[in-house]
Amino acid sequence: MRIEKIIENKKQFLDLLLLADEQENMIDKYLPGGDLFALYDDDLKSVCVVVPVSSDTCELKNIATYEKYQGKGYGSALIEFISDFYKKDYKTMLVGTGETPAILSFYECCGFEQSYRVKNFFTDNYDHPIFEGDIQLVDMIYLKKDLQE
Repeated sequence: MRIEKIIENKKQFLDLLLLADEQENMIDKYLPGGDLFALYDDDLKSVCVVVPVSSDTCELKNIATYEKYQGKGYGSALIEFISDFYKKDYKTMLVGTGETPAILSFYECCGFEQSYRVKNFFTDNYDHPIFEGDIQLVDMIYLKKDLQE
């Protein structure tokens, strides 16, 4: 398994990024200024994008694993890698997600704890209803992780 920081042609990973954020113009807001990492295990398995928020905080804006490789530890490995990568530059990492028990549990298992919510984020910022399984996403739930533990 290897993880690479992608410097050029970030949009070549759009198909995978769209699994986690299904509206391209939303991805276009953070992809140019973000760091894109790709995890390979023979072939591409997962990607993530991290952006600076402030001098001591960064945010995981997108993390996606191809569906057939989900549940095999690739997302967790990517979060472990970026947590280590950014701990010298930032104290805290944020991640925002929909209110879906399985996804919240995934982030909590990766060391994040719930922090705050942004009411109606998905209904206000997307041009169509966003569903995770049969759950319509409305509020954005933010979780935080201390990188310097």
